[in-house]
Amino acid sequence: MPRTAVLFSGGLDSAVLLARELEGHEAQRGTQPIHIRAGLAWEDAEARTIERLLALPPFAGRVAPVITLWFNMRDVYPPTHWAITGTPPAYNTPDEDVYLEGRNIVLISKAAVLCGRLNIQRLALGLLNGNPFPDATPEFFDVMSRAMSLGLDSPLDVVAPLAAMHKEDVIRLGRQLGVPLELTLSCMNPQPGDEHCGQCSKCREREQAFSNLSGG
Repeated sequence: MPRTAVLFSGGLDSAVLLARELEGHEAQRGTQPIHIRAGLAWEDAEARTIERLLALPPFAGRVAPVITLWFNMRDVYPPTHWAITGTPPAYNTPDEDVYLEGRNIVLISKAAVLCGRLNIQRLALGLLNGNPFPDATPEFFDVMSRAMSLGLDSPLDVVAPLAAMHKEDVIRLGRQLGVPLELTLSCMNPQPGDEHCGQCSKCREREQAFSNLSGG
């Protein structure tokens, strides 16, 4: 059975994280991608992106089939919330404007229950350096590891292996690992054909990182 699970959205960061896990010491013991759907606007596009990515190197034949979990947050966020309507704040908006309260609490708690059932002892998230939110700190992950292990009576280490890296570092690593970065989706308002909208802050972060690497 797999011993590592990766929260996988089909985005640039989680795709590189999944590829990295396949190269690490855990690879021989199996890697399980998990996609969590919470009723947010971009999740259909994520699911299609995941299907495309996992059919190609470096993933094809090397990871367990993706498991999709549902954790509906539409009864928490109002119908007018940007993450429900698919109308995110502007291109240059600060991180605080796209904060989803408790996002990592939701992701970790649902995935942790699955990990307990499957006897998976390591859960990895693709968070990067500079994440300003309270559910993205080392202290948070330490507490969540202990709480999930205690509550499930099964050891679980919740980790963020890319936490020391910036987006440019992740792109470099992805290229080294052969990840088809052009097929990843990091966007809060995907357009027809699962194209990036080019107008949200996720698109801005992605575009700026590629531009910085090319000297543009």
